[in-house]
Amino acid sequence: MVGYSSAREVKLWVQTKIPAKVFAEYHALDQPTAKHRTSEVLTQQINGNVAHLVAQPLEPGKTYAYTIFVNDRPSEKKHLQIFRTLPIWIGTKSGPPDFSFALGSCAFGNDPKYDTQTKPYGGDYNIFGSILAKSPQFMLWLGDNIYLREPDWDSRTGFIYRYTQQRSIPELQPLLASVHHYAIWDDHDFGPNDSDASFWMKGTAEELFKLFWANPNYSSKGIYGSFTWGDVQFFLLDDRMFRTANENTIKPRSYFGNKQLEWLINGLAFSKATFKFVAVGGQVLNPLKVFENFSNYEEEKDKLLSAIRNLKIKNVVFLTGDRHFTELSLLSEDQPYPIYDLTVSPLTSSPHPPITEQNPLRIPGTLVDDKRNFAVIEVKGKLPSRKLSIRVFDKDGSELWLQEILAK
Repeated sequence: MVGYSSAREVKLWVQTKIPAKVFAEYHALDQPTAKHRTSEVLTQQINGNVAHLVAQPLEPGKTYAYTIFVNDRPSEKKHLQIFRTLPIWIGTKSGPPDFSFALGSCAFGNDPKYDTQTKPYGGDYNIFGSILAKSPQFMLWLGDNIYLREPDWDSRTGFIYRYTQQRSIPELQPLLASVHHYAIWDDHDFGPNDSDASFWMKGTAEELFKLFWANPNYSSKGIYGSFTWGDVQFFLLDDRMFRTANENTIKPRSYFGNKQLEWLINGLAFSKATFKFVAVGGQVLNPLKVFENFSNYEEEKDKLLSAIRNLKIKNVVFLTGDRHFTELSLLSEDQPYPIYDLTVSPLTSSPHPPITEQNPLRIPGTLVDDKRNFAVIEVKGKLPSRKLSIRVFDKDGSELWLQEILAK
């Protein structure tokens, strides 16, 4: 899997079937004879035979081809294997690059040996090929990227088994090999359904998330962090590690926790990015106190939205998952600048329509509740007139709707 990208280095994630020595050989497409190698890593069974390889130093704004070597032998290339470095744009006449990224949540991989549903809950894995066909620069996974089962969440072995099972889906391999990947989690890749800060294996959940994903940075506790792509900044939040139990109604109640929330507010206030994307496992703007929406934690929600309003932070877009349907919400009342919440779900899990739920902030025509789907966001245009084009597609890549947002 291709992990994070920067101007000078890229991370490659590799998993072997048995312990082995691995490294990557790579070259810029315009310099095929100038080959370089990463450091060698010995994979170990205790760590799921996973290796993190850092390709560096690299040149900004280039595309590289890579080959993985296992025990000094090149692995067969079954798919395109490339990665990209970010270009230099600040102070240039060309300005920030146009780019696109894909996003989605709720990716269930069927496992008949351990599944208890009467019929398969997952399906339509061809959706990963449809995502690749849109040529995004990276994919943002919005939680429930795996579904831990009852035999999984009580042991480190179980976590490794479930991550490996999901990461091995054949239809997923081409997408992993040539598109950069970033991720957050939600309850199903943290622990049991609706799990929170009381989960007894949360330390293991954090360790294994950081082992199987390749984000550029993480908090010392939890998995929140940030990265930039061109003139856009992404805040990747943790909605599980610090969360008060749904059933614990004694106030104060925590969703992100004070430390993470202050970090986010400071980051948004400091950010010079044209657009600020905030990725969260569950819905943020939906005012209905249903299921696990942020509205159930009204003190923290009020603090965050008040900060965005009082600091007059422009162009904030929340990217959320969890709900097994897709919709775009817009909050403009009592806000100097509009705030959006794009919920995208599910990828390969089963959809669940919100039959009795009428989100008053939903933009008409954006609800998709009867099919698996994904979104692609394109960021384009010259400063200061940058624009987002948000497109939602079904599993076969047919467009379901388009919404555009102009930078304020």
